[in-house]
Amino acid sequence: MEYALITGASKGIGKSMAEELARRGFNLVLVARSVSLLQEESDNLSRRFGIQADFLAADLSLPESAEKVYNFCQQKNYNITVLVNNAGYGLSGSFERYSLDEQLNMMQVNMGALVQLTHLFLPRLLSQPQSYILNIASSAAYQAVPYLSLYAATKSFVLSFSRGLRAELSGSTVSVTCISPGATDTEFATRAKIGEKGLKAAAKVNMRPEKVASIAINSMLAKKSEVITGGINKLGAFLVWLLPKSLVEKTAGGLYK
Repeated sequence: MEYALITGASKGIGKSMAEELARRGFNLVLVARSVSLLQEESDNLSRRFGIQADFLAADLSLPESAEKVYNFCQQKNYNITVLVNNAGYGLSGSFERYSLDEQLNMMQVNMGALVQLTHLFLPRLLSQPQSYILNIASSAAYQAVPYLSLYAATKSFVLSFSRGLRAELSGSTVSVTCISPGATDTEFATRAKIGEKGLKAAAKVNMRPEKVASIAINSMLAKKSEVITGGINKLGAFLVWLLPKSLVEKTAGGLYK
């Protein structure tokens, strides 16, 4: 049976994308850290939409976890035709505020696991009549963001990697789409320890995760290359291109200092 694999599937945009795919009849493999949340979500989606849903609790900050996910799907004989690399998080504040291990763990989740899973599953995806890779970047990918500097850099990597991979796979059966959400009503800000000024700015433009998920899945199935969610975020990306980088970076950094 064909399955969609979603990382970071227990909360936020990942959870909403799982529901969006289930609504469209996709069977699911859900990956996140929490066994209880994954169990609840897989049972809920199976019951509501009549699809098959399974889950694997895995900490993607551990380098061996990607292969654990791949082996799980192999052992279960799940034919993955959709790979959604959604897991990710941020750390706000000055770079030296966090330990090196904390920084490296974030890099592993945001970049390393994404690359590993893509590399592991790509041969199987290429063997399908049609398959999809959906990578979740961020509106922060389009400029440097002081006090969110490493997170923004990891998302720039996701965006650049997605663009290059899409070009490499042009003419194949695999379509690569990259979605860049802006502020979304999830637990991202809490985990990233974003301050009051950043929270107030985000509250003015927050999108619901259900809306972001709908845009993401629609864009993936339409084989679009790159989509920024929300009109304000699209305008922001245009202004980044138009305005001096020093002004853009000073303005962005002022939200997270």
